[in-house]
Amino acid sequence: MKELIKIHSRDNVVIALRNFSQGEAIEVEGTTIELLNDIERGHKIAIVDISEGGDVLKYGYPIGKATADIKTGEHVHVQNVRT
Repeated sequence: MKELIKIHSRDNVVIALRNFSQGEAIEVEGTTIELLNDIERGHKIAIVDISEGGDVLKYGYPIGKATADIKTGEHVHVQNVRT
């Protein structure tokens, strides 16, 4: 069963298809990423560093701006993104 989905090749986030725990490792396109937070099913995970003010890309398009630096493996949600 798939555990993650990357919707578009330009996306800098993936969507969790199950709950994940901090410290778990995920593999995205041959790269292993350690999760920095607990991630609930349906939430986004950064697959690259996203600088404050940078675009969060989902569906290949910006869905919001980072309100703080977001590290690879970090939960991407209302605490660090504004739409």
